[in-house]
Amino acid sequence: MPLALTTEERRRRRFSLRSEGRSLMDDSVASPCVSICKIDKTTNLCLGCSRSVGEITDWCLLTAEEKRGVAAELPARDPGQRFAEKGTA
Repeated sequence: MPLALTTEERRRRRFSLRSEGRSLMDDSVASPCVSICKIDKTTNLCLGCSRSVGEITDWCLLTAEEKRGVAAELPARDPGQRFAEKGTA
């Protein structure tokens, strides 16, 4: 199930990060983006990385645990087995 933050949760997380002086660009978990950014109209998932638009948009606001959870779901969302072929599964 794609992860989706509410508008209020996005605001809260941005405010919290800024008030703590931390960057919005937490790179503790690498982005699964493969620079093939096109949304499938049937599944509403990116054809390159299999994330939802919300997961892509919110990636910088997710905790490391949430990012790992999204990443763990990606191979199951990938009927073409792109992740297995690339050795990232």
